[in-house]
Amino acid sequence: MRSIFLCLLALALPIAAFPQAQSMSSRVRAFVSVDAPVFALVGVRVIDGTGVPARENQVVIVRDGIIAAVGDAASIGIPDDAEVLDMEGRSVLPGMVMMHEHMFYPAGGGSYNQQTYSFPRLYLAGGVTTIRTAAAINPYADLNLKRNIEAGQVPGPRIDVTGPFLNGPGVPILEMRIVDGPDDARRVVSYWADEGVDSFKAYTMISRAELGAAIEEAHSRGSKFTAHLCSVTYREAAELGVDNLEHGFMVSSDFVVDKVPDECPSSNSIFQSLLEVEIDGPEFRGLVQTLIEHGVALTSTLPVIETFTPGRPPASNGALDAMATEAREAYLRRRASIAVDQDSHWINLFGKLMRMERAFVEAGGLLITGTDPTGYGGVVAGYSNWRAVELHVESGFTPLEAIQIATLNGALYLGMDDRIGSIAVGKLADMVVVMGNPASDINDIENVELVFKGGVGFDSRRLFESVKGTVGIR
Repeated sequence: MRSIFLCLLALALPIAAFPQAQSMSSRVRAFVSVDAPVFALVGVRVIDGTGVPARENQVVIVRDGIIAAVGDAASIGIPDDAEVLDMEGRSVLPGMVMMHEHMFYPAGGGSYNQQTYSFPRLYLAGGVTTIRTAAAINPYADLNLKRNIEAGQVPGPRIDVTGPFLNGPGVPILEMRIVDGPDDARRVVSYWADEGVDSFKAYTMISRAELGAAIEEAHSRGSKFTAHLCSVTYREAAELGVDNLEHGFMVSSDFVVDKVPDECPSSNSIFQSLLEVEIDGPEFRGLVQTLIEHGVALTSTLPVIETFTPGRPPASNGALDAMATEAREAYLRRRASIAVDQDSHWINLFGKLMRMERAFVEAGGLLITGTDPTGYGGVVAGYSNWRAVELHVESGFTPLEAIQIATLNGALYLGMDDRIGSIAVGKLADMVVVMGNPASDINDIENVELVFKGGVGFDSRRLFESVKGTVGIR
C-alpha cells in the first residue's frame, strides 16, 4: 500500500502588480519582453476564463498592471501613450491558477530534491501565474522563494505556501512531520502560521482527532486546509471541516467494506472499491452530495495519475529536455516497466476517476486542478500544467470548461477571484498569449509566447531554455 501513497504526494494573498523593470533584479529582467506602463493587445481572441464563448478581434488595454479595458476593436480607443502589440492569430487567456504544485521533485529512494531554481521559471513559462504548493518538504525555502518573487528578485508565479505535511506514523518519508496527537497537531499548525505559511495539508496516516484539531487551528488563523487522505474517509473529513481534498476520488477510502476507523486500508482494496462503486449509484452520489453540502472542493491531479497508467503518452520532449540526465533516465526506466503491465488496475481506474470528477462537477461541486510533480518523475512544472488542462478535455469537459477549471476555479477557492482568474476590467493583468485557438483545439494551450504577470510580459521560450537539464537537481 505504501508504494502508491509515497508516490502521490478563505485566505487571500496580498496581491499587487508585479514590480516594474526598475525594481527587478537582472535575473528577472533577462526574461521580460514587455514592460510598458500602458499597452494594448490588438486583434486578439479573448478566452476570459468564465466559460463563455471566445470573443474574436478584441482589444485588451492594460495600465499600471491592471486590465483597464476589454472590448471589440471597433469600439475600444487605444490610448496615445500605449505600446501596441499586434496579436493577429493569437488568443489571450487568464494566467493559470494551479492548486497542487510543489517546489520539489523525486530523487529516488523516497527522497525529494528542492527545485527552487527550475520550477518557478517553468511554472511561469507555462502560463501559471499563481500556485498553491500543496505541502512542502522545506517550508522555509518555499517561504523565502515566495518573498523573493514578490520583491522582483527571481522570476516565478505568486505562491500560496502550504506548510509541511501533517501525518501520522507509517509513511517513511524523512521530510514529513509526524504529529503526536491533537495537541501536537494544533501546535504545529500554530507554529507555521506564525512563520507565514498560507495553507495547511494533512497526509495519509493522520487520525480523525488529529485532523480535526489541525483544521480547527488552521481556520482560527484564517488559513484553509486540504488533505490527501486514506486513514480518514472523505465523508469524515468533510464533517470535520476540511476545505479541499486532493487527487480527485483516487484516495477515497469511503467505499472499502469494513474499513477500520483511523486505519489506512491497502491500496488494492481502495482501488477495487472505486472500480466497483457505481457513479450513478446511491453510495457515490451520497458522498458527492456530502462534499458539496460542506463546501469541499476537489483537486484533480490527472497528470501524475497518468504516469502510472500503461498505454498513456510519455512526458513531452520539452519536459524530457528539462530533466537532468539521471532524472530522465530514471523516469524512462520506470515508465518502460509500467508499459508492459497490461493487467494494471490503472488501465480501468484512470478513466473511472475522470468520470467521477466530471460527475462531481455536474452535481455542482467545485473542481480545481493541479499536477503533483512527484510520482516517479515525468511530471515537470509548466509542461504538466498544459497536460492537466488537456486531460480535463479528455474527461469530457469542453475546452472552455477545462480552462475555467485551471483559472477561475482556483481563484475562487483561494478567495482571490476579485483580482485574478479571469480577464476582466479591474483585475490584475495576469494573462497568457498563445498562438492559435485553445477554445477549439485545447492542444494550442501549449503554444505559449508571452506570460503577463501583473502587466509584465515574460518571454516563455527564454524561461524554458534557461532551465534545460536542471530538473531533478535544482
